[in-house]
Amino acid sequence: MRLRGKNLGLGRIRRRRRHIKSMWRRPEVRAGLATFLIAAIAVAGWSVRQTGWLQRTAEQSKWTIIAASTKFGFALDEIFVEGRHQTRTRELLAALRLKRGAPILAFDPDAAHARLKSLPWVRSVSIERHLPDVIHLRLVERRPMAIWQRDGRFRLIDTAGEVVPISDIGRFGNLIVVIGRDAPRHASGLLDILARVPELSRRVNAAVRVGNRRWDLHLGNRLAIQLPQFDPEAALRNLARLQQSERILDGDYAAIDLRLGDRVVLRPAADKTPDQLLNEWDT
Repeated sequence: MRLRGKNLGLGRIRRRRRHIKSMWRRPEVRAGLATFLIAAIAVAGWSVRQTGWLQRTAEQSKWTIIAASTKFGFALDEIFVEGRHQTRTRELLAALRLKRGAPILAFDPDAAHARLKSLPWVRSVSIERHLPDVIHLRLVERRPMAIWQRDGRFRLIDTAGEVVPISDIGRFGNLIVVIGRDAPRHASGLLDILARVPELSRRVNAAVRVGNRRWDLHLGNRLAIQLPQFDPEAALRNLARLQQSERILDGDYAAIDLRLGDRVVLRPAADKTPDQLLNEWDT
C-alpha cells in the first residue's frame, strides 16, 4: 500500500502497458457493481434490526458480500494524504487501522475520524472513500507557536494558545518562551506585534505576562524590556529608533522601562537582574 501526499515524497509515476481490459475493469461495470454491493450491504444492515435469526443471517450475509467484493477490485490499494507536516506516518496508519488489500467497503470513516482527531497534531480531518481502492485524507494540523513555561515545566502551544500534548519539544527550542498563567491566550497578539518590528523581535528569547495586563520582554543579552499596557507596538518602534541612533540595547542595563509614554527609563545592571525578574513571574 502506498501512502502518498505532496509532503510525503512517496508518490511514484508508473508507466502503464497497453493491454485489453477485462470486463470487470470497465468503469461502467465497476460502477454498477459498486451500486449493487452498497445496496446489498444496506439491505443486510436493515435486516440486522429484525428478529434474532434474521439478524445473524443478515450480518453473515453482509460480511460475505464485503469479503467477496475484494475479488472485483474493491480492496484498499492507496491512501492519499494532504496537509501532513508533523504527524508521523506510523501514527497515521495506526489510527486508520488499514492494510493493503483490506475490503474498502468494510472501512468505517466515522470511527477512523475519531481516532485521527485524538492524534496530538491533528486539529481537524476529513476522510473520503474513493471507490474502488483509495482513501483520501485532508488534515489540518496544529501550528507550533511558542513554548509555555509554567511552574518550572515547559509545554508547546499552538497558534490558538492551546497546549500540544507531546512530551518531546526539544526540536522547537528556537521558539520564544512565554511565561505567565494567561500567557498562551495572549501570545499570538504579542508575536504579531513583534513580527512588525523585526529588528527587535529577533533579539527576544522570552516574554513574561505581567498581571494579565502587559508584557516584559527578555533579550538574549539578559536585558529586560518593560512594555506598556496600551499600544506596546508604538513603544517598540520608538525603542527600535533609539537602537538605530543610540545603540541603547547594547548598553550595560538590566532593564529598559517603556511604560511611560513620554520617556524611557534605564535601570542599571547593578539593580535586580533580568533573570531575577523573570523568575518572579514564573507562576
